[in-house]
Amino acid sequence: MDREQRLADTFVELADTLIDDFDIIDFLHQLSTRCVELLEVSAAAIMLALPGADLQPAAASDDRAELSDLLALNQREGPALDCYRTGSPVGPFDVARSTPQWPDFAGQARRAGYGVVCALPMRLRREVIGSLLLLRAGATPLGSADVRLAQALADAATIGILHQQTLRRHAALTAQLHTALHSRIAVEQAKGVLAARWGTTVDEAFTAMRRHARTQRRLLSEVAHDIVNGGFQPDRVE
Repeated sequence: MDREQRLADTFVELADTLIDDFDIIDFLHQLSTRCVELLEVSAAAIMLALPGADLQPAAASDDRAELSDLLALNQREGPALDCYRTGSPVGPFDVARSTPQWPDFAGQARRAGYGVVCALPMRLRREVIGSLLLLRAGATPLGSADVRLAQALADAATIGILHQQTLRRHAALTAQLHTALHSRIAVEQAKGVLAARWGTTVDEAFTAMRRHARTQRRLLSEVAHDIVNGGFQPDRVE
C-alpha cells in the first residue's frame, strides 16, 4: 500500500468515532502506530490530561521500558509537558544540542537512543487536551511537511475525541431529562392521589411529600412512585 493510500485510510480511521463501542485506548494506540508508519519516526506517544489533572501517558507505539520511562519523565519535565501547557508546537530539535531546559529529559532520550524530538498540541481552538510526542533515532531532522502532517493527525484525533465526548454528554443529558420527565409525571400523579385521599389541595399534598422525602433522606421521585404504586399510604398531612 502506498503512502497516500495509508494516509487517506488513517484520516478515515481518525474520523470514525461515532460507533457505539468506541474505544479511546485503541483509538490512541492506532494514532501512535500510524505516526510511526507515515512519518518514519522511531516512536510516537500521546499524553493526555483531564481538566484540572496532570498530564499522563495515554498510548504509545511500543511498550519498551525506555519509552515508558521517558513518558513518565514528561509528566514533570520535557517537550510534551511544555507543549500541553502552552498549546503550541515544541521542536523539532536535536536532543544533543537544543534541550538545556530539560536536562533530565535530554539525558534519558539519549540513553534511549533518540536524537530528534518534537511535541505537537492536541488542541481544538482554545481547548488543549494533551500532546503528541514524536521521537526519531539518529540526527536526521523531521521535515516541515512531516511536522504539518503530524499536526493534522493530532488535530483530527482531537476533533474525534471531543466529538465523542460531546455525544456522550448529550446522551447522558438526554437520559437525565428522560428520567426527569418521567419522575415529574409520577410526582404529579402522587400529588393528586394524596390530595384526593386527604381532601386537601395539591399544593399541600406536594409540601407534605417534599417534607417526608427530606426527613427520610429519599428522592422525591421515589416517594412519589411509592405513593402511586401503593407502597406508601400516609393517612394525614405530615
